[in-house]
Amino acid sequence: MERGPMEQGAQAGSALRLRHLPRQPTAAVIALHGGRADSYEAARPWQLAALRMRPVLRAAASGVPPDETALGHVRYRHRGWNPEEDPLYDAYRALEELGRLIGPVPVVLIGHSMGGRAALRAAAHPAVRGVVALAPWLPEGEGIEHLEGTRTVILHGERDRVTSARASMDYVRRAQAARVDAGIILIRDGDHAMLTRPALWHRTIAELVADLLGPGERPSGLAAASSRPGSPLRL
Repeated sequence: MERGPMEQGAQAGSALRLRHLPRQPTAAVIALHGGRADSYEAARPWQLAALRMRPVLRAAASGVPPDETALGHVRYRHRGWNPEEDPLYDAYRALEELGRLIGPVPVVLIGHSMGGRAALRAAAHPAVRGVVALAPWLPEGEGIEHLEGTRTVILHGERDRVTSARASMDYVRRAQAARVDAGIILIRDGDHAMLTRPALWHRTIAELVADLLGPGERPSGLAAASSRPGSPLRL
């Protein structure tokens, strides 16, 4: 593993922190943690929302070739979404940094809660191949037009009391009506923090990332099953 680019990614002001960088990466998986609707408090790596994504990124890593896939996360400046949509801005900065470091490779974004919203918004970036949104925060009327050309799957716990599984289902329905490649999986008894049935969450994340980075114009496996018309897929 080469150290130079990783150290560069950790410099102050960088929006990208790489956890694993093979010598010749052909793809990347980038995580975006949750936060708050409004807060200009500095985001720190030891905060619970950030720590929660470490096992998620490890799970994603288990589904991809380690010698081909870069792994990292977005470093937010602020804990809140705020009127400026700060996490989305940081996600774009991270993607631009990634492109300069390793070139144009397909990227899958994995975002939780507020980070799920940022990941879905950042699907408009040309490097993004797919998005796995975990219990995303989706206010009413959240746009879907920018998802065209991106593979998107939402994973939401049925017993989430922080963000709305119903809002996620509505978002996917609207996306599918616009002929966007989108799907949803509901986790029975799943909570917002992904602490209930964690092995299932992690196994599903690994499979979805592998599906979204797979060859072909459309994903296969669980990602394809999640986008079939009818009732949401439940696990």
